[in-house]
Amino acid sequence: MVTKKGPTKGSGGKHRNALRGKGPTPKAEDRVYHKAYAAKKASDRRRMSDPRLAARRRVDKFSSADTSDLVFGRNSVLEALRVGVPSSTLYVLSRIEHDDRTREIVKLAGVQGLHMLEADRLEMDRIARSGNHQGVILKVQPYQYSSLAELADRADKKSRAMEAANSAAARIGARPLFIALDGVTDPQNLGAVIRSAAAFGANGVILPERRSASVNAAAWKVSAGAAAHLPVCRVVNLTKAIESLKERGYYAVALDGGGDKLVGETGFETDPLVVVLGSEGKGVSRLVREACDAVAGIPISSQVESLNASVAAGISLYSVANARRKAGEAAK
Repeated sequence: MVTKKGPTKGSGGKHRNALRGKGPTPKAEDRVYHKAYAAKKASDRRRMSDPRLAARRRVDKFSSADTSDLVFGRNSVLEALRVGVPSSTLYVLSRIEHDDRTREIVKLAGVQGLHMLEADRLEMDRIARSGNHQGVILKVQPYQYSSLAELADRADKKSRAMEAANSAAARIGARPLFIALDGVTDPQNLGAVIRSAAAFGANGVILPERRSASVNAAAWKVSAGAAAHLPVCRVVNLTKAIESLKERGYYAVALDGGGDKLVGETGFETDPLVVVLGSEGKGVSRLVREACDAVAGIPISSQVESLNASVAAGISLYSVANARRKAGEAAK
């Protein structure tokens, strides 16, 4: 007797796959052909278009973000807009009680083409992570840093243009000058240094990428708008950046309390120069100091241990500018 291999008709094996279950029945709102599905989609569209919920979604983007790109408080926001801090968005408290400052803030924001949004107090508190915003918050755009090569090329171009000048003082005064900060982590100090650098004719500021303040909203505000026209660059290694500039004919002077020369009297003031400052506590690091051609100090009272970095920057830059002025007068 010959038998067939495999399942035989009537055993159930032939149609086993067809007998398998297809899982639980989907909810009515998940079935595209059901009226509950259309109702759910319509409800989602209404919820997404609700301006209150849209505002809360905007706030959620800032709930975990860094507030370093925010300026808040009526005086601070007004000052930032007056000096032209590049900004993108102005948040204003709903039903705010306007005064002269807020009216000018709104006017300047409109002139500068900023995106203006209203938000309730809860949303404003969450954006600023503070209740001291006084009803206005300004979001600053990320600062656009230059490269070291761009800074040096721009300074060299300006210096060459002045070589044709008839005035010796103008030629000496136009020689490239940079200020480099080693370990300065306070953005307000950085803003003050940028302001001093612009006041005394420096060509730019050099920052290391690590362990250094960045040009954020606080630095912008303290610089009083100087950051808008004085380029700032960030470098991976400050020591190598100084050595790179020295290959282009620059000299470097580090400011340190233990310097063997006085600031403004190193003999390098009338040359293309990089002035290097450290933090108030640690000063200039060893490797950066060794890369410099001279170490100069600022004579101060023995009752004071050190100077703030921005104060030291202002004194040193003035000393360089004064030395160049004297050299120009002597060359007449």
